Amino acid sequence: MFIEVFKSKIHRVKVTQADLNYIGSITIDEDLLEAANILEGEKVQIVNNNNGERFETYTIRGERGSGVICLNGAAARRVQVGDIVIIISYAYMTPEEAKAFRPIAVFPDDNNRLVRGANTGA
Repeated sequence: MFIEVFKSKIHRVKVTQADLNYIGSITIDEDLLEAANILEGEKVQIVNNNNGERFETYTIRGERGSGVICLNGAAARRVQVGDIVIIISYAYMTPEEAKAFRPIAVFPDDNNRLVRGANTGA
């Protein structure tokens, strides 16, 4: 049996763009993706702290160091530029694997940049 567990998250980043006329997804600064161990094309859940929306999409690698968090396509209707969101990924594991697994949590600064030397443990 497999269970779905929290794998990693990018906690409280600011939406920098919303592009309704783009093919659906979320564009995320490559530094943030790598720090959170989230792959390009990986399914993620987006939680909008400003309006309570929760939805799923997939990731696109954004320019490294840019701080970009851009919701694309239909997802752009669920956010406003400046909203604070949490980006969460999950993984399937056996219960035994899940007991030993330690998720990653990344806490960027107010400009969506990594804080060097910050604790990223969940």
